[in-house]
Amino acid sequence: MRTKLHCCFHLSLLLTIYALCLSSSSLLIPPPLPILPIPTASQLTWQQSEMAMFLHFGPNTFTDSEWGTGHADPSVFCPASLDTWQWARIAKETGFARMVLTTKHHDGFCLWPSAYTNYSVQSSPWLDGQGDVVGDLAAAVEEFGLELGLYLSPWDRHEPCYGNTRDYNEYYLGQMTELLTRYGEIKEVWLDGAKGEGAKDMDYYFDRWFKLIHQLQPNVIIFSDDGPDSRWVGDEAGVAGSTCWSLFNISDVEIGHTVEEYSKQGDPKGKDWVPAECDVSIRPGWFWHSSEKPKSAATLLDIYYKSVGRNCLLILNVPPNTSGLISNEDLQVLKEFTNIRTAIFSKNQAENATVCASSVRGNGDTRFDASNVLEESIYSYWAPEEGRSEWVLSLELGKFISFNVLQVQEPIQMGQRVIRFHLDAIVDGEYKTIVNGTTIGYKRLFRFPSVETRFLRLIIDEARADPLISFVGLFVDSFSNTNYLNEDDEKSSKISTVVRRRWPRRHGQFLGGSTAAM
Repeated sequence: MRTKLHCCFHLSLLLTIYALCLSSSSLLIPPPLPILPIPTASQLTWQQSEMAMFLHFGPNTFTDSEWGTGHADPSVFCPASLDTWQWARIAKETGFARMVLTTKHHDGFCLWPSAYTNYSVQSSPWLDGQGDVVGDLAAAVEEFGLELGLYLSPWDRHEPCYGNTRDYNEYYLGQMTELLTRYGEIKEVWLDGAKGEGAKDMDYYFDRWFKLIHQLQPNVIIFSDDGPDSRWVGDEAGVAGSTCWSLFNISDVEIGHTVEEYSKQGDPKGKDWVPAECDVSIRPGWFWHSSEKPKSAATLLDIYYKSVGRNCLLILNVPPNTSGLISNEDLQVLKEFTNIRTAIFSKNQAENATVCASSVRGNGDTRFDASNVLEESIYSYWAPEEGRSEWVLSLELGKFISFNVLQVQEPIQMGQRVIRFHLDAIVDGEYKTIVNGTTIGYKRLFRFPSVETRFLRLIIDEARADPLISFVGLFVDSFSNTNYLNEDDEKSSKISTVVRRRWPRRHGQFLGGSTAAM
């Protein structure tokens, strides 16, 4: 009897061990470790929105000014047909996810009834002093499913206490608190360090401002020259560097003292995640002027490639006119810009491709398979086997296809990784390089002379960690002139050249002095 029990025990043990072996062999390999820094949830949402609409509106609109003096009579502000629902409807129809309003520009005039000053809409004849532009826009963006952002200028040419550092910082935070507690959820606070010549000397307590803003609106993105959540790209043309890292060192920069080259490119050794925001106006000025005309849709498309297509967010200023409406000529340009983008990016020429990779994490784990790059989402991606020195994605298109735009994306929630890459295509029987690129980030767009091929390979030449690719798309742009090599392409085509670039000492330097080409 004991022998029988003993045999049963051994059989049970063997079966248990076998079951454990089967169980362990089926355990999933975890995703790769993110490489720091990585974006917050709010920064991820912000980046994926791609475009925001800026709205400069106030007394300057009626006095034909850009920087008001702060002494214009409040009676000049009297829009006859102000309609924030028109603004929001246009934003929604033309692809903007957020609207950012200049609640107070440098002239100090407030578009909401502030308890801290009489220099506001409550002293204007508009709606007999009972109006609130900020409140109206907040209601309109909620109606159309958009997000609300607010710009409150630090420089105030009207407020008497400006110049007294302590008093004005308290005044500014009082107004900021009004804005962040009256109008629901605020998704972006936009501020700068602008001061004109002759401005009174005083300090802004930015660190305290930022702490209070985040306390009052935990999901907000704060924009300034150097973050903390998004940074200025360094120009007002809406153009980022052809190399553009979301990585940045906040401690190395000072608001109001931007080093344009550093802001445009970011820093691959940066300790902070501070992606760039590209601001530009649809018109020559930021406020509406009857003598000015909007940029063409083709120009906006070029800006889109050089902002959103370079790992940034585009914030496009569309100023309401003296009636309080977005002008028809601006609206027509926005509609054409939208139609062009739709025509280009609605059809991925690679959507039916067969994709294979030099290796796949987990010995072929489908969660990291090469085919994931055909799905336009950052939450699915190709991951190579760890420790490999070759990172290649090969695409077989099934037939010969012509295209002249490449879109590549990284799953930025895992960190920005790619330093250099190139795209080869078989042309006339042999592989030829058609794109040399540096950074990718959330989205990288390349234009080039039209190529007809069936076979391509995307090769990652250098990365901060094992590269991860979430999307590869091929598109046809019949609106841009791609039959030439522009300055950006000329620079990127020299990718094999080692560039040694030194920032001013306080900015550090790229990769110990050896970097990818600009």
